[in-house]
Amino acid sequence: QVQLVESGGGLVQAGGSLRLSCAASGLTFRLYDMGWFRQAPGKEREFVAAISLSGVSTYYADSVKGRFTISKVNAKNTVYLQMNSLNPEDTAVYYCAARRGRRDDYEAKYDYWGQGTQVTVSS
Repeated sequence: QVQLVESGGGLVQAGGSLRLSCAASGLTFRLYDMGWFRQAPGKEREFVAAISLSGVSTYYADSVKGRFTISKVNAKNTVYLQMNSLNPEDTAVYYCAARRGRRDDYEAKYDYWGQGTQVTVSS
């Protein structure tokens, strides 16, 4: 059974940093694209970042470009999201997601999801 488990969330002051991790099991990790999404209270879930199965290509929402970095280590079955210069608008539940590697619509069509981890940024 596929399982994605996030860690690294917490409470941080504005301007601070956090690194989220997502450990995957039950799938052949090197064959999957990985993504991060978030959902703030009262809002729809939104795309944050994605990385291709090879790790060669990365994609970011405009709101996080220059501040967040996605990476993956296939040998560890783990994807990371390094978050710098956090602001209160980044407060949300962050979700890790996986899909079979493909070359279209990197913001959608994810098949597997983690349970989410809370990130709270105080001002």
